[in-house]
Amino acid sequence: MNLEVWFSWYNEILDAFGFDRQMDEKSAEKLKSLLEEKKKLLPTDIIMKSNVIIFGAGPSLKRNVKEIKKLNTSNYTIICADGAVTALLEEKLIPHIVITDLDGNMDDIINSNKKGAIMIVHAHGNNIAKIKKYVPVLENILGTTQSIPLENVYNFGGFTDGDRCLFFATYLGAKNMVLAGMDFGKIVTRYSRPDIDDVEARADNIKEKKLEYAKKLVEWAAINEDIHVFNISKGEKIKGVPDVEVDELNHLIKLNSN
Repeated sequence: MNLEVWFSWYNEILDAFGFDRQMDEKSAEKLKSLLEEKKKLLPTDIIMKSNVIIFGAGPSLKRNVKEIKKLNTSNYTIICADGAVTALLEEKLIPHIVITDLDGNMDDIINSNKKGAIMIVHAHGNNIAKIKKYVPVLENILGTTQSIPLENVYNFGGFTDGDRCLFFATYLGAKNMVLAGMDFGKIVTRYSRPDIDDVEARADNIKEKKLEYAKKLVEWAAINEDIHVFNISKGEKIKGVPDVEVDELNHLIKLNSN
């Protein structure tokens, strides 16, 4: 997604949610200044395989993680939204890349980073305090913004952690995307909302609207980008994205790679 297209989405999102563009930019500036004090990481430093598994933190996450573990994943880059990190670690699966705005379980995010996961840290208007707190303790960080890109702070497109995974992988040349734990429904889990009392809960209005936009962005990418997207989540139907069984994946990806 080029920036001209993204900013048409971004302007719509600002209006829909009442977000403050200036606060997004202030957050990106703070992230930039903190990254200047760390070892520089460029997008070209990151190895992205042609095949990618993207883990969101929806209700199907735990089931999908267990299913994926049965596959030979050596030909895949594993990317996850920050809320999904906990479920992956519970199953002894370390993601290669974590896309995070620092609102997941930070102990698990830091743990995955120490075990080798690259952090793609996103700056937006209401996470400045978390950027100040956690960026200094993380390593192998690439910064992102949803507003104007800066030195060391990139804009690859995307709104939520989950759909940003897809746009980031697309930017780095991945062709086959497998969506796992990305249900886009009205239910949230303790992985995406650690503060809820139960394993699952009804999404509030803001979260529900965010998931609607995330789904629209994934649908846009599936139709407009040069990628193949498969969904094993069995949640909401996604236009342009077939629902598949896990044991079909390697065969389908091989067909699309020929």
